[in-house]
Amino acid sequence: MPGDVLIADSANNRILLVNPQKKIVWQYPKPGQPSAIRDDDDVFFGPHFDEIITNQEGNDVISIINFKTRQVVWNYGHAGEPGSAPGYLNTPDDAFLLTHQGTDIITVADIKNDRILFISRRTHHILKQYGKTGVAANDPPIAYSAPNGDFPAPHGGMLVTQINGNDAILLNRHNQIQYTLHFPSQFYYPSDANITPNGNIIVAFYTNPGAIVEMTPKGRVVWSYHVLSGPGRLNHPSLAVMLPNGFILLNDDYNDRVIVINPKTNQIVWQYGHTGTPGSAPGYLNIPDGVDLLPVGVTPGGKNGVGHHLESFPGSGL
Repeated sequence: MPGDVLIADSANNRILLVNPQKKIVWQYPKPGQPSAIRDDDDVFFGPHFDEIITNQEGNDVISIINFKTRQVVWNYGHAGEPGSAPGYLNTPDDAFLLTHQGTDIITVADIKNDRILFISRRTHHILKQYGKTGVAANDPPIAYSAPNGDFPAPHGGMLVTQINGNDAILLNRHNQIQYTLHFPSQFYYPSDANITPNGNIIVAFYTNPGAIVEMTPKGRVVWSYHVLSGPGRLNHPSLAVMLPNGFILLNDDYNDRVIVINPKTNQIVWQYGHTGTPGSAPGYLNIPDGVDLLPVGVTPGGKNGVGHHLESFPGSGL
């Protein structure tokens, strides 16, 4: 593990930072204190690693948490009230906190509203939208059908995942399609496609048994993981990312674990959580639904420069 792992422990309504030795080095909330978040579906460090953004998918809220103080410093949405009017969300996924020319912008895939939003942190106003609100149509870049991924891409672009399209669309900063990647037809329900350090696309398939696939932008499968039985079988994985060392970090949601796979051997080489056994004690998770990496040498809570994030690309805002 080339760094600590940030984990969205969704059914425990908490966020953990776990080191490679599997020790909890930070958590929100502190033990014994109430949590202001519910169903934290994803967690990502902000561009300076001093804040964490989380989308509460089942609670229809995005929150930003100050790492040092553990205080929620920003919210968007109405808790438990899905909607499409300004200020409302419906099943938000993959919220990112980006910086562009000194301005903080939040992006989010608003799944059941079939749209991608760009929200001003300062004003809470929607600056830009991809897709038509409530129009579930596989017609990028005009309309999207259940988008559940909006990962940063080079030069201010975005990689959008469509559940119903079984594809990922790379957009430039002007919402123009650069390419569409159709996933293998034997898999369905793609989740959170993102760009690897080598320029390929990696995607999880939110099924049981689950799968992870890495493809080139031209559609060639270069690696896959799809174990049908035994301890290696995945149960609804929702996010897989390639680490700087080439290993694959992923949250295996309904197996209650976060794991690392060596793609050369397809063996699990690191695991936090007890397979299929939910819990909240140290070493246990309950439906972990998102991960991020704290790279070695980066101080969480400090004002680090941009460029260290897994999703750091030229112009990505991370």
